[in-house]
Amino acid sequence: MASSCLLLACVVAAAMVSAVSCGPPKVPPGPNITAAYGKQWLEARGTWYGKPKGAGPNDNGGACGYKDVDKAPFLGMNSCGNDPIFKDGKGCGSCFEVKCSKPEACSDKPVIIHITDMNTEPIAAYHFDLSGHAFGAMAKEGKDEELRKAGIIDMQFRRVRCKYPGETKVTFHVEKGSNPNYFAVLVKYVGGDGDVVKVELKEKGSEEWKPLNESWGAIWRIDTPKPLKGPFSLRVTTESDQKLVANDVIPNNWKADALYKSEIQVD
Repeated sequence: MASSCLLLACVVAAAMVSAVSCGPPKVPPGPNITAAYGKQWLEARGTWYGKPKGAGPNDNGGACGYKDVDKAPFLGMNSCGNDPIFKDGKGCGSCFEVKCSKPEACSDKPVIIHITDMNTEPIAAYHFDLSGHAFGAMAKEGKDEELRKAGIIDMQFRRVRCKYPGETKVTFHVEKGSNPNYFAVLVKYVGGDGDVVKVELKEKGSEEWKPLNESWGAIWRIDTPKPLKGPFSLRVTTESDQKLVANDVIPNNWKADALYKSEIQVD
């Protein structure tokens, strides 16, 4: 009996060791991708999620807090980034050229994608989990479905400056639950670096720029015992320290869950 128990224990232990050793090894993330632009291509792994020709998340949102990423100006050309790309939300909105040369369905021609979401799968130092639409865009004409069937691919990427159509301006969405003592705002459609590292608020008639704290994704917030009085100006700083000021962009009669479009954009 003892012998059978010992044999059983050995079988279970062997199975556990086998299970642990199965599957791809975990790969630590690479160094953060910064706003240093160049011609060099870096290696990454690519996957896709959501509907085959969709924009990624079922709700067309993601961990950056953006909505309607299936519509202009993103048009579904979106991706999750792992830690050194997403950067705990500070990579939201950044733009990358991506391409692949293998498998055969790859076109080896770059397409531009926006970071709108995050992933944590440790399959590579750099990992893009693209929308089905963006993943298919790397394929030769008519080969997008074939490329998506490949699942995981090796790909190349480099960071590029974001360029939006002339009518697209930096836009602010005042988040649900905002009130005079709690103000949260989502910042999107920033050209150039694309991402935001600092947001400040100035009340009408004041000279003080009050810093907002990063809440999550591309959402910034401020809590204050003294009620804020509109209109507000907002100052946005990008990763390369470019500052954009949207004067009185949030009106006196602002409302929560409302969108306010500025007149500013990176040239």
